[in-house]
Amino acid sequence: MKNKTPKQSCVRLLFVLLVMIQVSSCGSSTQNQPATSEGFKNIENELMTKFGRAAYYTDFTIAYNKSLGNIVSVTVTENPESLKMGQWNLTQDLWQQNSDITIDVPEGTQAADYMFQLDGLVSLSKLGALVEQSSQKLKDEKQLENPILSIAGLNFPDTGDVSKAEYMINLQPEHGGTTFSFFYTLNGDLIKTDF
Repeated sequence: MKNKTPKQSCVRLLFVLLVMIQVSSCGSSTQNQPATSEGFKNIENELMTKFGRAAYYTDFTIAYNKSLGNIVSVTVTENPESLKMGQWNLTQDLWQQNSDITIDVPEGTQAADYMFQLDGLVSLSKLGALVEQSSQKLKDEKQLENPILSIAGLNFPDTGDVSKAEYMINLQPEHGGTTFSFFYTLNGDLIKTDF
C-alpha cells in the first residue's frame, strides 16, 4: 500500500471538511424549513441574524414554492427614525434587497409607532404553530390529506394599532386548487376563515 503525501492528506481533509459544511448548512437552510412552529422559529432566527434583534418591520411574509422552497419577504429598518426602510427577499438562502423605501409619518408621531418587532408579541414561532393548527383543521374537517402552505404573514395596520394586527395563512391541497385562508389575532384566536 502506497503512503499518502502530506499534500494529499491535506487535500483529502479539506474535501471532507467542505462536504461536512455543505451537509450541515443544508439542515439549517431556511428554504427547507417546514411550516411548523420550530421551522418558523428558525426563519425568525435568520431574520435576527441578518437585521438584528432590535430591527423594526412593517410587514413580513413566508411563501412556499415547490421549486424554490420558502421565500421570505420583509420590509425592515434598524433605525425607524431615519424614515428609511429596505424591502428584502430571502430566496434559496440568498438575501437580496429589492428596493429602498422612504416613509412618511403624521406630524407628532414616531415612525416606530407604525412598525413592529419580532419580540414575542409578534412571533414567527406562533405563526408556524397556527399554520400547523390550520392544516390539522383542514385534515379533520375537509379530509384534505396533505395541505401545503401557500403564504403566511402578518397583516399590520397602517395606523400602527397593534390590536388590529392579524396573522394570515393560505393553505392549498398538495396538487393545487382551492385556497383555504385563515386569519388569527396575535394571541392565536381565530378571527375568520375563507374557503
